[in-house]
Parts: sequence; C-alpha cells; structure tokens
Amino acid sequence: MHEVQSDEQVRSAYDARADEYADAFRCTEPEQPVELAMVNHFAGSLRGQRRVLDAGCGAGRFLPILADLRCEVEGLDLSPGMIRNARADHPSFATQVGALTDLPFEDASFDGYFSWYSTIHSGDQDLQELLREAHRVLRPGGSILVAFQSGDGVQDLSESYRRRGYDLSLLRYLRSPERMAHELTSAGFTLAARLERGPVGDRETENQAVLIATR
Repeated sequence: MHEVQSDEQVRSAYDARADEYADAFRCTEPEQPVELAMVNHFAGSLRGQRRVLDAGCGAGRFLPILADLRCEVEGLDLSPGMIRNARADHPSFATQVGALTDLPFEDASFDGYFSWYSTIHSGDQDLQELLREAHRVLRPGGSILVAFQSGDGVQDLSESYRRRGYDLSLLRYLRSPERMAHELTSAGFTLAARLERGPVGDRETENQAVLIATR
C-alpha cells in the first residue's frame, strides 16, 4: 500500500492555487486531440437522461464541454476555492463541495461519471472507496471515464509548490493503465476503451492515460 495523505492536505493545496489554476486553464489548453476524442467517445456512450457527474471538477472548465456534448452535467470538488471559481465562471451549472469517497447522491443517480485527473491524489484505499462510490451512483449500463498520469510510485509535489511560494505538502500517485483497469474491474466495472500517449511539450514528464468502463 502507498503512503496516505488526508483530504485536508489535498483541499489546502488546491484552495491555495484555485485562482491561479482557474486563470491558467480556461478550457482545454493542456489536452491533446486524442484525449478529447476519448471525452467524445465517453459522451457518445451515454444513454437515458445523460446525467453526468464531473467528479473533481476543479474550476469547472469541462462543464460546458460536456454540456456541448449533450450531457446534463453537474460538478463536485473537494476544494471550496475551486468551487467558488466554478460558480463564478460557469454559473449555469450546479456545483458543490464534497468528497469523492462519500458522494452526496442517491444510488443509480447518474448515467456518466467523469473523472479528469481527480484520482491522482488518492492513495490505494481511498481509490478503492472512490471507485465503489462511483459504481454506486451510476445506473446499470452507465459509463465512467478516468484520466490520469501513467506510471508507478508516489511523487512528492511539495518542493514544486515551495518554488512558487506555497508552503504546502501534496502527493501524486502514479498508476499504470493496467493497474487502473484492475482497480475498475475490482469495483465492478467492465473496461470498454483505453488510451495511453507519451508526454507532449515541456510540462509533461509522464505518459497520460484515459480509461472508459461501464457499470
């Protein structure tokens, strides 16, 4: 098992840079076309009401993108600062503060669960709880998308924060697509699509992965 960090550590780190993050990433600046194709595939796989939870929505940049793909989307994030920005920048969407390991929704509430790099700060036990919660709130036949940095081990991001003037501690957990697929399967999902690409540009050092699975 990997070392564990608390929700409070993650919340504090993202609250501290919520405004900076919201200003830096207004839309899909960090994404490559192949990743956005996976988002389109995810949206196209949805049936029924097409209600989607953007789980770990941050400042909400994917809310209008999913809405343009005919999803009825709402957002949830652990960071009050991120939700404040989401409400300011995307006021037409319902957003709320909450933990992904304890979702404030009834069973089988959603047709889609969208997790764009929102598992990367969850240790092994929290990841298992998070995926069980995702399975619980999805309707049978619903889809989950999980995007993450591919790799193995734990990265301590604290020094990079300190270089930018933040006295914070934050860990990032790297997992291979095979490992994440195993975790999804263990939580009751069936893998439907998989993408892994190499780093692009100066900011990326790891491969990036996107998995889609069904309940």
